[in-house]
Amino acid sequence: MKRIILTIALLHAITMLISCKGTVDPKTSTVNDSAAVSSDWQLAVQLWTFHKFDFVTAIEKADSAGIRFIEAFPGQKMGGDFKDSVFDGSLSPESRAKVKDMLKSKGMTIVAYGVVVPQTPEAWVDIFSFAGDMGIRYITAEPLRSHWSFIDSLAGVHNIKVAIHDHPKPSAYWHPDSVLAAIAGRPNIGACADIGHWGRNGLDPVECLKKLEGHIVGLHLKDIREMGKVDAADMIPGTGVINIPAVLAELKRQGFKGTFSIEHEDNWYNNVPDVKQIVGYFNAEVAALK
Repeated sequence: MKRIILTIALLHAITMLISCKGTVDPKTSTVNDSAAVSSDWQLAVQLWTFHKFDFVTAIEKADSAGIRFIEAFPGQKMGGDFKDSVFDGSLSPESRAKVKDMLKSKGMTIVAYGVVVPQTPEAWVDIFSFAGDMGIRYITAEPLRSHWSFIDSLAGVHNIKVAIHDHPKPSAYWHPDSVLAAIAGRPNIGACADIGHWGRNGLDPVECLKKLEGHIVGLHLKDIREMGKVDAADMIPGTGVINIPAVLAELKRQGFKGTFSIEHEDNWYNNVPDVKQIVGYFNAEVAALK
């Protein structure tokens, strides 16, 4: 009898613990509240936002905006007292170690690298080797069609995802259907959803996200001045035409777990205040999710 009472008490305690954290979605077996969502989402900055500056300065800018996660891009000048000239696979072991130490001292992590467009299998091998050494989780790319199966195999070996990015037309990946074609039957390839470029292509970002459900690895977070114009100017998210709250709500519905990379392509030489505003807006919108 005592054992039964203890068992009932334990079950009751577990039930109370779950109810305090939020409702459990039986389809996903995850806690379905905004706190759970925010713990699964990382806010990063794509360093192209600071591409007018060298890598060292860009990291300082990201740090000053309170950002802890980085999406680096190939070819950014290193700066500082680095002997190597640019950030890519050509970095010496010494420079790679120095980058890791610099980031560690700031509590920062490079989670993604791109956008890359390798033209040969050998170039892909070098990129994966570099990404693996730097602890990068996914590579943002617009690969040649002939490389799809090859990079899927490489990604499996290295345990690093490839996330296909959607530049505006005439990019081969401007529409989600072309991304889905590359993903089909290739479990290590997913999507990097650039919601601003979808808008520039005249596509509804929320509908695009729905098409890619289950395949989204990361996003490029941005807003634009007008839809359907490939050279539409960047805007601070929440001030343009992209429905950011609807984007976040859709990703929550999908159970997305991953990275939002701020990519703000405006006010190039003084955009840290803009990035700070984007961080505040993103955090407020995530907190408002119901």
